[in-house]
Amino acid sequence: MDSENDTHSLPDGPKDLCFSKYDFMKTPFSVDEFLQNQRKNANLEIMRDDLGVYLKVLRSAMIELINKDYADFVNLSSNLIGLDKAITKIQVPLGQLKEEVWQVKSNLDEAITEVSESLEKQRFLQKTKRSLHSLSYVQQSLHNLSTLLRLPSLSFESPSSDKERANEQLVEAKHDDFSGADLVERMASELNQLHFRIGHCEDLVAEEYKERLSQIESALMKSLDKLFLESINVPDIVTIKRCLCVYESLGKEREAEELFQKKVVAKELHHVISEASLQSNPQGLKGVYREILSFIDNHMKDLLEFTSHRERPPAVSGFFFLVNSYWPEVEQRLELHMPSIFAPGNPDNFFENFTETQSFLNELEQKCGSKAEVKRLHQHPQYMSFLQLWNLPVYFQIRFQEIAGSLETVLFQWPKNLKSTSDQFQLSPTAATWAAAQMCWNSKIFLFQLTHRFWKLTLQVFARYYSWTGEVLREKWSAEEVTSRKSFLVQLFCDIKSLSSSLPEILDLAFEHFNNLSDSSLSHFKSSLQESSEQLLSRLPAVTERIVSEVAAVSGASLRQVSDIPRLFRRTNRDVPTKPCSYVNAILAPLLDFHNTYSSSVSTSQLEEWLTLICSSITCQFYICVSDVLTSVQKTEESLRRLKKMRDRGAQASSAEGRGLSDDDKIRMQLSIDVNTFILEIEKLGVKRDNVERLMDLTSLVENAIQGQHQAQN
Repeated sequence: MDSENDTHSLPDGPKDLCFSKYDFMKTPFSVDEFLQNQRKNANLEIMRDDLGVYLKVLRSAMIELINKDYADFVNLSSNLIGLDKAITKIQVPLGQLKEEVWQVKSNLDEAITEVSESLEKQRFLQKTKRSLHSLSYVQQSLHNLSTLLRLPSLSFESPSSDKERANEQLVEAKHDDFSGADLVERMASELNQLHFRIGHCEDLVAEEYKERLSQIESALMKSLDKLFLESINVPDIVTIKRCLCVYESLGKEREAEELFQKKVVAKELHHVISEASLQSNPQGLKGVYREILSFIDNHMKDLLEFTSHRERPPAVSGFFFLVNSYWPEVEQRLELHMPSIFAPGNPDNFFENFTETQSFLNELEQKCGSKAEVKRLHQHPQYMSFLQLWNLPVYFQIRFQEIAGSLETVLFQWPKNLKSTSDQFQLSPTAATWAAAQMCWNSKIFLFQLTHRFWKLTLQVFARYYSWTGEVLREKWSAEEVTSRKSFLVQLFCDIKSLSSSLPEILDLAFEHFNNLSDSSLSHFKSSLQESSEQLLSRLPAVTERIVSEVAAVSGASLRQVSDIPRLFRRTNRDVPTKPCSYVNAILAPLLDFHNTYSSSVSTSQLEEWLTLICSSITCQFYICVSDVLTSVQKTEESLRRLKKMRDRGAQASSAEGRGLSDDDKIRMQLSIDVNTFILEIEKLGVKRDNVERLMDLTSLVENAIQGQHQAQN
């Protein structure tokens, strides 16, 4: 029955039950699992009630099913009457059929066993026959090869018959007719066939045969090696190719590469790679590398043509003379006989040697036949060990000390020798910082393998300059050095902006050394440099604050004279003021001097910003001083008024108060003239009054004081 017939046997219950009828039909059904799952939906009391409801549904369904199929239930027993007799009737025929089937199966098993044994014997006989045939061939092949190589006969050989002696003479005659290459090829072919035959009769071959086979292989390899070396020295292209084919057929590719390395490469490069050759060569290491590479063109051209995967498949595959013969010998001799080139003590020499070595390796890669061979070269153990001989961390450490040391020397000397000789920067520390960053990417210093280190050093140089600016801003100068400090701060501000705007040039210098830089790498370079730029620019507000405080401090010293104005007019019978006091010019003098001194060295907008901040600082102090004076005057005036009222109670005294301007009125007028003069003068410097902090409050303060006094008199 399918699943639908199974599920239709259970009736559906009310929809508000906490379980479904399908929960009871799981295979296997577990009460514990059912209770555990349903407890998430309802508690035990609700579950009990729902189970009771569903039990009633099941009972009702069962009653309906019985009523529906009642006739079948009643006739069930009557339908089974006589079934046992029918079963007994068919038992005998079924038993006979079973016996016949077992008999046939037994006959088939015996026939299969007999055939299998016969086939196994036939296979054994065939194998034995093949082994004996192979053994016979091995004996004959060993005899022929021994005759070709003129080795003494084995003990089993007894060429007593005339026919066998004739065959030997024929073989010797043929031996005289064949050239060296033909004989080697024939012997190699015979040897390969011999190995194949021995594989079929390994258990029957005597030790004496195996020893003779080893002698034959040794003699053949000596003849092949001799022929190969002779063809290399001549050179004989045809013979070289035939020898390579023989090596390949024998599976001796590595032996050929080792032979070429020891007998050809080592012999030719013995005098080329040495300290004496390095010292005597006019071009130094570059000349030595030229001679090493010329060996490939002079002695390996034919070999590479036959074995390299250049534009087409090689004539002879399986050989890698450039990687397995040439490079190991070159690397070993460079390491043992020219160790001075790896010494990092002199960074200039080390840089030159390493650069020449990289050029040599690049040219060597170009001579490789394919990308696969270049990859094979890179994965060669001696290639990786050769790269490790170059102590790049020590070289970088020396360069780091040179670059960082020169920068630290300049930074340590401040405030001496602050003036820069560079046209780009005004301070020598800034110029030294820029020079140090450029040195990291100097074509005579930078190495591509140390890109990450030099880039980190570049960022460290800018970070060191940033920390130095923080140190100098915290440094305290003497009172006599105020002018010099102000000039230094302005120059520092200009240098920070110039250095920050020049940082993209470092990217241009760095990218000159890179090829096919990915977008992600380019993004990392730009983002890290942008962080350095933002870090430098974050110093500008602090420098501006110091500049403003320096200039404002000089001007603010004159503001103390504001408190002296009441003494100038009280009980002195002075005339009504029409000119500003001298302290106003004293306040404006540092501003005028600052404007005239730096108007040509900084931009108009920057100068206006500084003057606005300076004026804001002065105005805040000015406001406090004027407010204090006006408050004092008002208090004094109120005290005098109360005193006069106490003395004179009549109107005559009151009328006398309105005659002319009082001393306090003159003080207010003087303050108003001073403030307005200050405003007019700073506007002449390009400062907008609306941008100056508390300037409008200061103007309103003096104006309200005068208006208030007029209203009081009226």
